[in-house]
Amino acid sequence: MRRLLSGILAVAGAILVPAGPASAHAGDTTSVSDYRTTVTGLSNPLDGLTVRVVEGGARLELGNDSGRTIEILGYSGEPYLEVRPDGTFENVNSPATYINQTLGGETPVPATADPTSAPTWRRVSGDTTVRWHDQRTRWTEPAPPPQVTAAPGETHRLREWAVPLRDQVRTFDIQGTLDYEPPPAAWAWWLGSALLGLAVTLLARRWPRSAGPLALLGGLTTGGYVVTSALDGAGWAPVPILAGLLACAAAWRHPPFYLTLSGFILAAFAGFGSADVFFAAVVPSAGPTWIPRIAVACAIGVGAGLALTGVLRLRAATPEPVAA
Repeated sequence: MRRLLSGILAVAGAILVPAGPASAHAGDTTSVSDYRTTVTGLSNPLDGLTVRVVEGGARLELGNDSGRTIEILGYSGEPYLEVRPDGTFENVNSPATYINQTLGGETPVPATADPTSAPTWRRVSGDTTVRWHDQRTRWTEPAPPPQVTAAPGETHRLREWAVPLRDQVRTFDIQGTLDYEPPPAAWAWWLGSALLGLAVTLLARRWPRSAGPLALLGGLTTGGYVVTSALDGAGWAPVPILAGLLACAAAWRHPPFYLTLSGFILAAFAGFGSADVFFAAVVPSAGPTWIPRIAVACAIGVGAGLALTGVLRLRAATPEPVAA
């Protein structure tokens, strides 16, 4: 048994360590929250110009296929970003260029960044779609708003916001709202995960062939969460993808050791590693928020159940020591 646990931990460590830096940086762009940022539209729509919220509200995304040059204005009304037909450029003299580098705006603004100076443009990319943090669309104070403190179990409209754009001499706005939404009952999701793990173990013990379909369920739900996160702009998370693939592979071939290994990785890295979705109202995922919560609950419950089933099968297959 010690060798089994050592092997599982070694493989898990080999998977997790390379993903560490990526996870640390991902926290700056995609995180759960109780504040929902919504784009309601453009004050003056333009054909080929689209705007949406991505990464759980952490950034705005503007796509410019209009064939025109569109400027995104900074906090003092200065040119900040310019999306041209041949790419995206940022103004190094705009304080917003530095404030918006991180989610919380902690990057120091150099003394040379003066919103009254003439723009100095630096090419960011050749794309005509750009994403940026914007303090105007988010709640950035460390303490919650007074109305949330007074009634944390209720939904509150905090403000309507606008981010100004400019098309040559014409100025118009991206318009939207910022709302507080109460977090879900985390205990219910944890309880559901635990009950699912128990049910998976009992089913696999009573009907051994059910381990395959159960493993497929865990792998597919994890894959679904990865897809919805990618559609929201979070990118493709390699660790949950690997965990889901290992679980799907266990649907066709599941000797006890592989069942234990794949179940452990699914529960640890696709389940517990994403359990923050149980504690916040807004999740970086496209579609309803119950989809990622169900996916994480399935990863925890199915993964833990498969791992325990594999351990029990290993114990059953181990011959008893012969007495001297």
